[in-house]
Amino acid sequence: MFIPRKSAHPMLRSLARISRSGRRWQSTEAHPAGGHLPSIATSTFLRPTRDVALRTQGLKWVDQADSDPARDMVGRETRKMNMYQAVRDAIALSKDDTAVVFGEDVAFGGVFRCTMGLAEEFGRERVFNTPLTEQGIAGFGIGLASMGHTAIAEIQFADYIFPAFDQIVNEAAKFRFRSSGNFNVGKLTIRCPSMAVGHGGHYHSQSPEGFFMGAAGLKIVIPRSPIQAKGLLLASIRDPNPVIFMEPKVLYRSSVEQVPMDDYEIPLGKAETLIRGNDLTVVSWGTPVYHCETALKMLSHPPPALAPNVPASLRSAKIELIDLRTIMPWDVHHVVESVNRTGRLVVVHEAGRTGGAGAEIGAEIQKRCFLKLNAPVKLVTGWDTPVPMQYEKFYMPDPIRVLDAMIETLTY
Repeated sequence: MFIPRKSAHPMLRSLARISRSGRRWQSTEAHPAGGHLPSIATSTFLRPTRDVALRTQGLKWVDQADSDPARDMVGRETRKMNMYQAVRDAIALSKDDTAVVFGEDVAFGGVFRCTMGLAEEFGRERVFNTPLTEQGIAGFGIGLASMGHTAIAEIQFADYIFPAFDQIVNEAAKFRFRSSGNFNVGKLTIRCPSMAVGHGGHYHSQSPEGFFMGAAGLKIVIPRSPIQAKGLLLASIRDPNPVIFMEPKVLYRSSVEQVPMDDYEIPLGKAETLIRGNDLTVVSWGTPVYHCETALKMLSHPPPALAPNVPASLRSAKIELIDLRTIMPWDVHHVVESVNRTGRLVVVHEAGRTGGAGAEIGAEIQKRCFLKLNAPVKLVTGWDTPVPMQYEKFYMPDPIRVLDAMIETLTY
């Protein structure tokens, strides 16, 4: 039983502005007892070896030849990739002769190099540039998919998906419904770099996934790592529904894993529990998953500057961390099962709070788990403002804010 106390958040927020003096000597300091705080590059969620990569939870080989997963791993190889390389690897044109890749600048690799070399490998009639017209890209993709082609469209930044909103929400999402199931555009996948990089500002750091949650007929997917990106993108391309696949920009190069070379999928609509616990559930997706990992480390082994604000009684708390992966339709049953055990929920995402995915998740959990909840559902999100370039760091739900939310929820 945790002892209620006043929220520590005023002090924690002030610690976000701690002086950086002394940082130059960190390399000669003794390692802290709990180890250094994890970063994306050192995250335990990334799979750095072949054996660990091949045992990725939920991974399904498309060419699986044996019912025994251990025997089926024999002979499979992996290669070190970052996320943009894994995305490129997933665009498996050679296995689908109807597949077409198009968007602004994709023919020479795209802004983030995700389509590097594809035009030379598969021909410029299948990998080509479009004019700067997002609504045109979406509309063209809908037409291609309706004629049976696999359409893999790229919106250069998720921030610019809004001109295509009508085509996506009013056409792609409703295509099957309005034809009573006679026609569909299930072969349409729209890729777009999303989330913040630390200096993108109001036109290059937005997270617009929440805007599409009310569009029945769409699926929304956000991966956290190269293995996840390849498997989820392949599943998205082959899913019988149109999918918006949002790729966290900061993870393109910062997340590196050993990625299986063979064809595999990771199922859509399934969340993954990254850390098991029984005192509090934390749900997130994309880049903030790593901020949550850092916050969990801060809770169990607080740095000296934070230690006075982290009650000793909470440092042994067992936190359950869930990566939602598919935002629409989100894995309700997975989250409900977890919250029924822990009695507490914190949802973390970069998008603004009002109308965000966290509000929908919180409302549904409040309804389904009301009698099991020991504290109100807590949201840690971006603020309800445009993303500010100069103050982007303060807009993001960083580890300090996540830690504060966990302490407040555990001590409610």
